[in-house]
Amino acid sequence: MFRLEELLFPSIADVAVLSVDVNIAIVRVDVRCTAAGASCPGCGAWSAKVHGSYLRFPADVPSAGRSVVLQLQVRRFACWNVECGRRTFVEQIPGLTRRNGQRTERLRSTLAAIGLALAGRAGARLADIVGAGVSRSTVLRLVDALPEPEVPAPRVVGVDEYATRKGRHYGTVLVDVETRRPIDLLPDRESSSLAAWLAQRPGIEVVCRDRAPFFAEGTTAGAPQAVQVADRWHLWHNLSEAAERSIAQHRRCLRVLAPETPETPETEPEPAQELSGSPWPTGHRFADRTRTVHASVHALVEAGHSRRAIQRQLRMTSRTVKRYADAARPEDLFTGQWQARTSVLDEYKPYLDDRWNEGCTNAWKLWEEIVPLGYTGSYQRVRAYLRQKRTSLRPVTARPPSPRSVAGWVLRRPENLSETEQLNLKHVRANCPEIDALTRHVRSFATMLTERQGERLPDWLTAVRQDDLPSLHTLAAGIDRDREAVIAGLTLPWNSGVVEGHVNRIKMLKRQMFGRAGFQLLRKRVLLA
Repeated sequence: MFRLEELLFPSIADVAVLSVDVNIAIVRVDVRCTAAGASCPGCGAWSAKVHGSYLRFPADVPSAGRSVVLQLQVRRFACWNVECGRRTFVEQIPGLTRRNGQRTERLRSTLAAIGLALAGRAGARLADIVGAGVSRSTVLRLVDALPEPEVPAPRVVGVDEYATRKGRHYGTVLVDVETRRPIDLLPDRESSSLAAWLAQRPGIEVVCRDRAPFFAEGTTAGAPQAVQVADRWHLWHNLSEAAERSIAQHRRCLRVLAPETPETPETEPEPAQELSGSPWPTGHRFADRTRTVHASVHALVEAGHSRRAIQRQLRMTSRTVKRYADAARPEDLFTGQWQARTSVLDEYKPYLDDRWNEGCTNAWKLWEEIVPLGYTGSYQRVRAYLRQKRTSLRPVTARPPSPRSVAGWVLRRPENLSETEQLNLKHVRANCPEIDALTRHVRSFATMLTERQGERLPDWLTAVRQDDLPSLHTLAAGIDRDREAVIAGLTLPWNSGVVEGHVNRIKMLKRQMFGRAGFQLLRKRVLLA
């Protein structure tokens, strides 16, 4: 049979439970310490002389939704050390109480764990549900008071940036790649901060990073003995962006995949316009309205209505009714010859038509393209012109594939392409030598990346420079500046995947805390949660 104190306090020695009082809302436990004496917190001297005693009422972990309060009888001892500044001191029960504490240690740890998982506001709601109601500020204070975690000296470190305010302020997260645990957060992403952090840990052998220059400079300065490994995913992502830009520069070569449509015969002029001989076209809104009103007025006159009756019926002035009734033809009412208005967009319409036929129908993108060419008009004018093309009755021409689609064919494994995609890519490569060379370079890099053949990188860079591919030349120049790290990334098994996962986790923790996410609190939650 277990004693009552063993059931309530299984990991705490020298505690005796005197009685337990249970009611609807509160469980009150009468407890006292049975130790023979205590050590002075000032000098450490042992004392068994009791100076006095009093009651403390620390809150404990709730039980079945009821609040648990300990009625703890504590003793005050006299210190025998004459050199100690304390004359008396109060005994503390290890694992149960602390000086000036209103809660037991296990309740503090429980609330701190809730705060680490849910932050302040949500953590306070959960604590209130389980019967340990506290404010959100108390939950955050308990989290902030937690000690720093003890992290063993890392050997392989991953480093990446995280945003505390996207586009404005960034920090640095460091992760132990072998244990997959975060080991520290830095308040900025300066190379000097990273260098100082690495210099304090000379046992680091490998640093996994992306190709950001501040991480490269900080690693070189702080850990010159470490091998820098450029992340393979970032390398492939950079290559995919360069491939799409290169294909976009040869978008005219993609027209080979768009079947030619037969030209439509020119339509004959409309009978009404040909018979009337009016310089105003039939589709002009003012001319059509004049013809409609003229026909209505003459129809009422022929029906025998008076001009005053026509005025009331059509809600027109007498002078206007007289003008329409006296005019034999609607063209006699046209006071001036219609002329097509010139637009600031007319000069650029052929370019817009060509880009439209190439498959680009985004008005904003086309507006950005013609502004450097000298266009000074508004975006709304371009949008209206493209809307007119969409609603026109012209036959729809087949669009060639977009550069992104063709880049997807180039970047994917050949065996993962459908027969149609393989045939289309074959036609494009046969029609465009640049895209053919791009495809060869991309697939060669993919083989080098998947089979860990980093020693082939210098030959690949030399082959890229021999072709007319400006986008790949820019990528090759950036890789050449970071050649050693890229070769290590294409050879060694380390990568920054676990670091990217912790960056996403930091985003979630940051959004949980809203405006109360100070750096110190965020750092505690990242390292301890």
